[in-house]
Parts: sequence; structure tokens; C-alpha cells
Amino acid sequence: MNPRLCIYEDDQYQNLYPLSLTRPVFELRCGIFTLLEKIVRHFPGYPVSYVVRRDLQKLMKERHPETPVNQLRAEDTFFINGRFIIHTEIPRDLSSSRVFEYDGRIVGAFVLAKDVEKIRLSDDGTLVEDSLMDFAPLKVNGTLVHYPWNLVHLNADQIQQDFTLLGSGGHILGKVYPNVTLLDQANIYLAPGAALYPGVVVDGEAGPVYISEGATVMANAVIEGPVYIGRNTRIKIGAKIYGGTSLGDVCKVGGEVEGSIIHGYSNKQHEGFLGHAYLGEWVNLGADTNNSDLKNNYGSVKVMLGGKPVDTGSMFVGLFMGDHSKSGINTMFNTGSVVGVMCNVFGAGYTPKFIRSFTWGGIETAERYDFNKAINTAKRVMQRRDKTLSETEIELYQSIFDRSQHEPI
Repeated sequence: MNPRLCIYEDDQYQNLYPLSLTRPVFELRCGIFTLLEKIVRHFPGYPVSYVVRRDLQKLMKERHPETPVNQLRAEDTFFINGRFIIHTEIPRDLSSSRVFEYDGRIVGAFVLAKDVEKIRLSDDGTLVEDSLMDFAPLKVNGTLVHYPWNLVHLNADQIQQDFTLLGSGGHILGKVYPNVTLLDQANIYLAPGAALYPGVVVDGEAGPVYISEGATVMANAVIEGPVYIGRNTRIKIGAKIYGGTSLGDVCKVGGEVEGSIIHGYSNKQHEGFLGHAYLGEWVNLGADTNNSDLKNNYGSVKVMLGGKPVDTGSMFVGLFMGDHSKSGINTMFNTGSVVGVMCNVFGAGYTPKFIRSFTWGGIETAERYDFNKAINTAKRVMQRRDKTLSETEIELYQSIFDRSQHEPI
């Protein structure tokens, strides 16, 4: 019988704000798959369990009732940090407990059943990696995600790797209307039930393009790989989707998008530029919303996290927006902007670089978004997609609302 696979959060989850407010870090997407899916595929057939912070435990138990959450069982277990993207296979034939190290940091461990009792969880429920330090080290190869912009900058390469792993290039199984152009068809996958309408150009020469079941690419849209388009997502007429972009399930996307990740159930239907950005779920960008992803002086972009500016070390950094947030028409987001969850951002001029959760306005004025009104709007939005907001999710948003009152506007 295979050992257990435990995918865990450590105390660095806050650095993936605001995307980590409503999900464990391992449910974030990079490439075609989430970080969770990438880890699991390296351990096929292994029973899975999770360790997540206290705020998410009830939600994870609700969504995964058959999967142990924050239970450390006395059985041989591979522990893998949910922020770690594995590059080469981790040895399976280990006869003693070992701690996995990458670039001088702990990223997991193999722990024999007799040693599991040494593993500690913190007061907030995350795994204390220092409790693994007594085990002999084993160097492993991969990438450790620290910040949201890491996911964005890794995305193009991860699409390529995931596409190669799937081995589905060259399979055109959906409907292709007349006057569609496919460049380097061997680098393109069109799933059954997907459709490409007249005038569409899908360019696989610079990288693969994966178009999932039920996706629709409307007339005259151009897609330049590497790109991933999720199930039942609709690319609007004349859209321009550039490389390094992953679009989750059930999105509507138009205008110009470059090097960005949209998690799912989110809309950017109209003209406007989205670049080097990551949007959560149930986000809606109003018509002609734009974000800057490059400073005029071509300098390194700084992003506000935890009340402090963090130097990204990159020239190209865009917008990071949490779940259920929205922008009004003609909204302009500055380079490296952060918007929390359940915000309604509007007004003339550039937005502030940091907008706390449950903000109404944000430019000329900034008020607290009434909690009940925000929740009722979220319910209506989700009902249009035959989804519901559970009581557990409402409790989580209430907790975020309460904490966000202490954040700067």
C-alpha cells in the first residue's frame, strides 16, 4: 500500500494575498493545472490529506468530506509544501525519515509512521516546518512560489510543461468553422465540444495552445501561445490573447490579455488591457478597465503586502484582485496594484496601489462595503451560474471583513 500524501500550508500563505484569502495556496493555478494537481500527479494512487490554516479548515472539510484535513495520522507520509512545484521525481524507496530541501529551504519530508508524532502544527493550523529539521536532509529540485507575481511569471513555462505532459498536441477534436487559421497545429489541442469561429487565428508557433471542452472562441479573435483556456470559457469577438495566459473555467474574456491568470467564473468581457495580472474567482472588470504592468521609468515594480512595499525584482507586474471584486467602466489600475475580496472599485484617475477587502469606491472616495449587501450581490452573481454561496463561505467572508477593518485603505 502506498504511503499517504499530505499537502500542507506553511506560515507564508499571507504572501499570496489576496488570492489566498479564500483558498489554500495549493489551489492556485499556474499553467494548465493548479499547484495541488501538479503535486498529486507526482504521487499517483496515494491517499491524500491536507493541512491548512484554521480559517479554511471548515471550508475544506465541506468541499472534500472524504479527505482528512489537519489530521496527522501514524502512517508513512510524504509531506509536500503546497507552494512547491516539483521538477524531478522525489525518491519513493526511502527507508528513514528525511526532510526535503530546495535552495536552502524546507519544502517537505518523508516521515515514517513512528516519527509522525514529531510533526507539529502551529496555533493557526499551518505545518511548522522547523519540526522536520531533526530528519536527515535530501535535496530536491523544483520551484517554490513565494508571491502572486511568481505564478504569473512562471505561467508560460508551466503551460508548456503541462501541455507536454498531457501529450495531446495536434488533436483537433472540436468544431472548426471555415476561414480559421491554425499555425503549428501540432502545438494546438482543441477538445471535443469546443468551437473556433470564422476568422479566428490560433498561433502555436511560440508555444502550445490548449482549448478545453465547451470553450468557444468567437470570430476574429487571435490566440498566441502558450495559452490555456478552461472549460466552457468564451473568448469574445476580436479578442487578443497573448502568451503566458491561463483562463479558468466558465470565464468571458475580451479585449487584450497578456501573461495573466484568471482563476475561473470571472469576466473581462470588454475592451481594455489586462497584463501580468492574476484575478480570483467571480471577478468582473467593467468596460475599458485597464491595468498598467510597466512603470514609465522601466524600474522594478513594488507591491504592497502586509502594509509594506515588496520589491518584485521585475519590470512587468500588473493587478492582483481577490474573489468577488469588481471594477466600474474606465477604471485604471496602477502598476502592481492589489485589490482584496468583495470590492467595488470605481472613480476617475488611477486607483491606489492597495485597496483593502470590502471597499466601495477606492479612488475619489473609499467607504466600507456593507457586508450584507456584498454577500447578497455575490449570491445573485453565483446563482446566474447555478452556484450557491454556502454558510461556511459566508462565515469565511465575515472573518475577512472583520480583519480587514484594521487594514489601511
